[in-house]
Order: sequence, then structure tokens, then C-alpha cells
Amino acid sequence: MHTLSPCVRSCAAVRLARGVLRELGVLPRALWLRRRRVCVRPVLLVLLAAVLFYQTLMVARGRFKWSQPGSDEGNTSTETGAPKDHWKRAAPRNFGRLVSLLDVVLNLTHVETIHRNQAGSTKRAVVLTGYHLTTGTEVQLYQRVLEQHGYTVSVSRHAETSPVLKLNYNQQDGSSWDILICLQSSERSCLIKIDFNKLQPLQKVNMIPGIKQAFSSKHGLCLLQSDERLSDVRLPISALACAAHSVRPGDPSHPVRDKGIRPSAPQDLSVGQDAFVTVRVYVLITSITPLTVFFHSTGLVRTEPQKHSYAAKLHVFFLRALGKESALQALINMKETIGQIVMAAALSGQSSSTRHPTLTRCRFCFQWMTFTLSFNSSLVPEVVKVQDELNFDDLEDPIFDGQITKELILEDVLNFVLPSFSESDGLLQTFQNTLRELGETACIGAQGPCLTSTDLHCLIQFLRQLKDPGPFELLYPSVSPQLRILQHHLSQRFTPRAGSPQAAHVSDVSDLLYRVYLKNIPDLSKWIVDAEKQGRGVTSGSFENDHQQKDNSLWSDCSYDKCTTPHLRQLYTNPPLDLTPPFSPRIKEYHAQVPFDVMTVKIRAEPINCHCQVRLDERKGPRTANYPVGLGNSRIRILVVDESGAEPVVMTIYTLNIYRESRPGLPMFGDYVVCGFVQDCGLIIQPSESCGLAPVPTPQPSGESGGRAPCLSGDARGRWIVPCLSCSDNRTCDWREVTWQPDHCYHPLLDWPQLQACMRERKVLFIGDSTNRGMMYYLLEHVNETLGDWDKAHDTIVYHNVNKGKTLISYSYYPQFWLSKDQRPTFENALRQLIQRSRPLEDSEQTVLVVGGVQWLSTSHLQIIHQVLKREDLLNILVVIKSLGMGFHLPVDGVRSLALDGVQDLYQENEKILIAAKQYGYEVIDTFSITMGRYKEFLQGRCACHFHEVGKLTFSDAPLHRKMKLSRHSRKNVSSPSKLPGLQDFQSILNSPYHVKGPINQVYSEILLGRICTNQRRRPSAEPQ
Repeated sequence: MHTLSPCVRSCAAVRLARGVLRELGVLPRALWLRRRRVCVRPVLLVLLAAVLFYQTLMVARGRFKWSQPGSDEGNTSTETGAPKDHWKRAAPRNFGRLVSLLDVVLNLTHVETIHRNQAGSTKRAVVLTGYHLTTGTEVQLYQRVLEQHGYTVSVSRHAETSPVLKLNYNQQDGSSWDILICLQSSERSCLIKIDFNKLQPLQKVNMIPGIKQAFSSKHGLCLLQSDERLSDVRLPISALACAAHSVRPGDPSHPVRDKGIRPSAPQDLSVGQDAFVTVRVYVLITSITPLTVFFHSTGLVRTEPQKHSYAAKLHVFFLRALGKESALQALINMKETIGQIVMAAALSGQSSSTRHPTLTRCRFCFQWMTFTLSFNSSLVPEVVKVQDELNFDDLEDPIFDGQITKELILEDVLNFVLPSFSESDGLLQTFQNTLRELGETACIGAQGPCLTSTDLHCLIQFLRQLKDPGPFELLYPSVSPQLRILQHHLSQRFTPRAGSPQAAHVSDVSDLLYRVYLKNIPDLSKWIVDAEKQGRGVTSGSFENDHQQKDNSLWSDCSYDKCTTPHLRQLYTNPPLDLTPPFSPRIKEYHAQVPFDVMTVKIRAEPINCHCQVRLDERKGPRTANYPVGLGNSRIRILVVDESGAEPVVMTIYTLNIYRESRPGLPMFGDYVVCGFVQDCGLIIQPSESCGLAPVPTPQPSGESGGRAPCLSGDARGRWIVPCLSCSDNRTCDWREVTWQPDHCYHPLLDWPQLQACMRERKVLFIGDSTNRGMMYYLLEHVNETLGDWDKAHDTIVYHNVNKGKTLISYSYYPQFWLSKDQRPTFENALRQLIQRSRPLEDSEQTVLVVGGVQWLSTSHLQIIHQVLKREDLLNILVVIKSLGMGFHLPVDGVRSLALDGVQDLYQENEKILIAAKQYGYEVIDTFSITMGRYKEFLQGRCACHFHEVGKLTFSDAPLHRKMKLSRHSRKNVSSPSKLPGLQDFQSILNSPYHVKGPINQVYSEILLGRICTNQRRRPSAEPQ
């Protein structure tokens, strides 16, 4: 272990001595005022403090021992022989002074820790990760918190591969590390390779072997219940816990347990209306000898058997559900129930330590556990399950939410147990050496046990945890008479050498801890006041399923103070992202890459300061959100916000850039087969149709068009075709060459001169959402050979400078969903306004109206179109209906989401729209059939419905008309590879700062251009009603 320099030890001793003298009130004022500010000649002060400290402890002449059974002093039944209040006789009458002295040492050790860290002296921690990735958030949590506490951290997968532990094997004193953290998948390695019998007194490990072994099996509770030494103790274990075990509580063959500490709860867990609740409590054992146990204020609550648990502050939950008095009783019962199980397991482990003295060497080892309790109308819980780890599998999303909850509790655990006083070992050693020089020892009473340095560290740690518990509350030692009686009762049965000096010493130190607790016992009503503040109202009488506590109040007693440290503590994603650079609170921008099949990423960030709030994308956005990840780059903003004022203020912005890869494939070789598909097997919209790739028969070519005639409609049935090495494996396909092919015809493609001639003296009006806007910008770019300007227009916009001023294009966004329903323009008004903004209009095919969107269009809109055009004398214009499309099929927060049956209903609605539009004599484009087979290939947008995006044009983008994704029916039925761009193409690239990207949008946009320019006018099949 690390030791302090003689000068530092001397200074520490002087400070300790002065603190002791001040606490005793005997330090002369003149001497104090004239103290020197350098560390010289501390001996006189140390001697004086030692003498006075010794005299204080000598007040109690007898050693600490239990009162004899049958004594008429005490409030304990003589039947159990437990003590009433032996401290009235045996404890120092100046015990308050003793606790004050411990306070002084506690304060000085805190100062020494600061001085030591400032001097650059560090301790060493070893983290064994097992299967956890070193870039995982849990491993990063351990590293960050340990480093904050002054540890140098060494990370390895297993004990066998850790260079620090290998060095430890070669050192007899085993002092190469101070704390060992074994993550769950490395615990077996720790138990095999770490000799807990040879731990140094102040070394820490995050497991207590006896406790872990007792509850590592699912039958641990039942094995504890079947222990013969507990034959006359009725532990509060539910019958459900041992339903599959050979020995069940209450079994006639089992010994009768008629001397229970208290009656157990009724076996019917659903007694009373709305009376059932299951609570998961997270328990932390900070020491096993003596036993000290705490529980975390956050737990999981489930109020209905068929529903998932949710995280809640236990105090707040009990208060809201039961009211003050019943809540307090339920909490007391909960602590007593857990205390009984922990004491039984701990004493059982201590009894086995006579052969394997692990527990006596592992004084500062700690263990976290999960207790699952069932409450009924009696408010007396039973233990259903005990696990030797933090378990959150009952949450709705145990992988994501469970990991976040786990890490929040783990950070609290580490901050609670990590402040180690090994750095003050030199200080205490100096103090004890001074006493020895005087011929005295730090003993309790004239013949009582002497407190070792480890004992003093244990007392100081316990006092610190009592004074600064954070989110933890003490469970044991307890003032509960029942637990005190049970402790004495169990110690008589589980400690065969109860009269040995070692057992007496442990008992005396335990009693000393109990007395320290009595001097620092918290006000039991304080948590009620805090819970009322956090609960914001009380509903008493029965357990309720209240999910309104899911905010920062779960983790810390936060107020609405200002956000003074606007940084993130950690960034959580599901699936976990490999961030570049690795996450650090000071780094504001990150990049990550995900494969093609990852379409959504769930994101949540936690702030360092609980007074700060985290919002996604905007200052009033959600804390947690499921984001769709389109192909290419997605950019997500994470805002740290101060909400202490009337309006939230953005303090810091983090940015997460996620790049989603394209569909994996292979380049096209000479030998390939042509495969086709209508729908993806991941979303079967037409159950009557096959899904996935299937071989496409190659027709005999006859001329350039392959013997097929031009399609007469934009909804001609078709499929996507792609060249592959094998149709059974889509990874062998060249997805760069995928094309849309109608089954019995082809869609003609226009070159640039044809398109410009077609659009001359035309006016094209678009009305619809952003998918319609994408088609408009595609038309603009291809008519002008450039796209010099664009925006995400959400109103009406008119372009006059198209095709050298010979074409007019106008656009109106509909529906304006961001407005309240009473303020949104109706479709009829929006259409009339667009017509008025585009006038003068010719009542002929020189005027084109394009209507459509993702999923808002219905047959009723077609009737409105006809009525408006009739009133405006425009019945002879060309109307093109863009049908519905894929989108809103992913579970994304903030937008509606369609289940599979909803998407299937949408397909049927799309068919009705196509039929009705043709009856009106309108042209149609079936965008639903085109998008449903490639629904995974959406681009940026919360709706997962955008198959286009507008961005800066680079030389890597293909020039115009060079990557047409409509099949041209070449000899092999696959579009030929793109030609190399010529000088004119490069000039177009230079002249066009923006480009409309997206091969799927390109397909139905080209079909639109073909229907406008090659239209053979159809007449309505009947006069619309």
C-alpha cells in the first residue's frame, strides 16, 4: 500500500492532535492562537492529545459484553437472552466525545485525500471486463468514476490476463492493487484466481464470496430456508420462491417453525382489491464483518401482474399509493424483511469461514444485490427472489432502459464505497505509534478489545456513509427490536466459537457501529417531506400504477436550481454505437457507422448535473427518442438545457452523426442471373405474393424495347430487378444496377432536348407534402440542367425562371399538419389558392396539376379536385395523381407508427385511389408498389418516407440521366453500365450547385415526366357524382 512521507505524516498527526484537543475543549486559546504554521515538533501536541484521548476511553472499565440471559435489566425477552441496553453499563459515558473524535478523524482523512490527489499520488484499480467491450458505457463508467477518485485504472478481460494481478501473484504482501472490479462475465475468473484469504486489510473487491455463492443459484433462498440451524426461525420467504424446490416452506416433512420472529404475510398475493404490488429493491452490503447494509432509493415497481415494471423512487411510490402512515409502515416492514434474509445469509457465511476465513479478510469487500418483494394488503412483504447482481429484466426495455438504470445506480454505488481511508493509514499509524510510545494502546476499557487500524477505518467509513448517504438509506444496523433480537438469536446458532476472542472482537465492533448509528440516526420523517416534494401530491389508500415519476427525480434529490455544469455524463444508444472519438463530456461532436439493416437508433443522454435537462433536437424536445436512420448521413443534436427560468435556455449542444451503409452486395460479373422482387420478406404487405428474390425469366429481345410497347399508365404492374450471382443470397447482388421493370411494357425515358421541348409553354402545379416536393425539384433540375436554389418549402412558392423562362412551376405544401386543426387550410382552399397564384392558366394539357403525398390522400380528395377544376373552368387540364407511399412503418417517437396490418390496409386504400383516379380521367403513378419493396432504403426524415434528398453536387455524383433506374431492356434485361461523363456533363456539374439524390425518387419522377410528355388523353369512364 502507499504510505505518506514523514513530513506529511507529521503534519497529519499535528492536525489530528489539534482536532482532538479542540473536541475535548482543553486546548489553551493562547497556544492555539500562537500555533506555528510549519510541521515541526508535533510530539508535544500528539502526546497531549493521546493522553486525553486515552483518558476518555478509560472511562469504561469493563469490556463490552452482553448482559446475561434472565437479567432484569433490559427491554428484551429473557426467553431469547438478548440484551436490553448493555451500553448503559459498559459503554463509555463520554461516548458522544468518542463519536466527535471519529468526526475529527473523518474530516482530516478527507483533507488528506485532497492533499494526496493534489500531490499526484494515486491508487491502483483493476477492472476485469469479461465479454464487455472496453468501449461499452459500463466499462467507461467504471473508468471515469475510479479516475475521479484518484485511481489509476488497469482494464483486462480476465484475471488470468491482467498484468497487475500477475504482478500481485509474485508479491507476498499482495499490494499491487487497491480495488478490484469484476464485471458479471468475469466473476468466475475472479473467484478462481483471487485468493480472498490473502487480501490486504484495506483492499476492496466488488463481491463477497459467501453472499455471492449463497444466492448465485435460483434455489438459494430455499437452501437458506432448509438450513437446520434455522429450524425455529420463520424467514419471510414466499411460497412461490420454492415452488420448484424439493423443500418448500410449510412442507409437513419440514421441521415445524413455531418460534418465528413475526408472522409471515398471507400466502394469497392478491388479497384485497388493487392490493398487489411487486417491488425490486437494490441492496448494497458495504461490509460483512461487521455487517453494514444499505438500499438504494430507486427501485422497480409493478402494480399489475401482466404489465412491466417501471423505475420509481420507493419513498415517493409508497407515499403516493398509501399515504404517510401506511407508507412509513410499509418501508419499515420492507427493511425488516430484507434485513432478516441478509443477516441469515451473512451469519451462515461467517460460520463457514472458520475453515475458509474469507469474510474475515475481506472486511471492505462489497456486494450489490436485487431483492424482489411481494406486498399485499397487510403491507408485510415476502421475498420472492434474491439475485447476486443488479437485475432489470422486468422493465419494458431491459436492454436499453435497464442498462441506463443499472449504470445510474452503479455510479451511486461507486461514489458511496470508493472514498477509501487507506491514504490516511500513515496518519492513523502515527497516532497509534505515539500511544505505544506512552505504553498505552487504543483499547476499550482496561481489559477490553483493542481497536485495530482496520477497525478504525471501518468506523470512519461507516460514519461517513451515515453522514453523507446520498441516495442510499441504512438497512442494517437497525433500531428495529425484531432485527436486534434476530441478530442475537442467529449468532448463537451460526457462530460455533461464540466465546472466542475473535468472535467477541467482531461482536464488540458491531456494537460500536450500532452506537455510532444511534448517535447519527436520521429523522424518519425527513424522507416523507422529500417524497411529498418529489411526488407533488399524494394519493392514498391503495397501490396505483403511476408512471409519472420518470424524470431526473428518480436518481437525485434535484431542485430547480440553475444548470451550472452543462455537460453530458454519458450518451446511451440502442443498438450500442462505436463512437468516434470515444465519449467524453468535453467533446461535443461524434461520428458512428451502422450497417444497412439498422433502421432505428434509440438515444438517451444523461447530464452530469441533475439541475440540467437533456433534450433531443430542440430545447423542448424529448429526453429519449427512437430515431429513424436513413441511408447516408443522419445528424442528431443533443441539447443540454437550463430549465430553471421561465423559458428553457440551451447551454451546450452535442452532435451525433450517424452514417448508415448502403445495402451490401457484390459488383456485377460476367456470369450472373437476373433476380426480381416485389416485396421484402421483412414486411409482407401482399400475403398472396411471394417475397424476396426470385429468378426472372429473360424474354426474347426484339428491337431496343425488347418487343414491349410503352406503358399506357403509370401504375403498370412491375417489379425490381437486379443482377446477382445467386437469387438465394441478396448479398451477391450488384445493388448499384437495380432497376424498376414493368411486367408487360416499358416506361419511355426522355433526353434533355425532348424534356425541354415538352415543357415549353407549360405550367406545372404541384400540391402535396415533401414527397411531392421531391418530384418537383427533380423536374426543375432536369429541365434546367441545374438546380441553383432549393428550400424545404412549407407554403406556396412559384418558379418563373424554368426552361429559360418558358415554363412555370408552382408548389403548395399540403397538409400543414403543424397547425391546429381549426387553423389548417382545407384541401379545397389550398388548391384554389395555388391556382390563383399560378394564373393565367390555359384549360388544356399545357396546364398540369400533380397531386399526391405519403398517406393523406383519399378518394374524397379526388372529388374535391374535380369540383374545384369545374368551378375554375379547368376540366381539360392534365391531372396526375401520385398515389400513396411507404412511410411511418417504424416505431419512431413523436410520429404515428403503422403496424403491419395498418400497412396492409394502406395498400388496399392505394388500390382504391388508383381505380377512382382513372375513372376521373386522371393520370396515375403507383408510388406505393415502387416503394414497398425497398422500404428500408429511405433517406433522412422522421417519417421514414423520404426517398429523395437535395444536397451539394460533387464529382462523385453521376451526371444527369447517367444512372437511370428504369429498365431500358438491353439484351440482358439489365440497364447497361453508365457511360463516362463528357465535357458538357462536367460543365453541368459545375453549373449546378445542388442535386436531387435518391434512385427510388428518380424512378417515379421519370415516370411522371413520361406521363406528362407522352400522355394519350383518357376520358372519364363516367360523369363523376
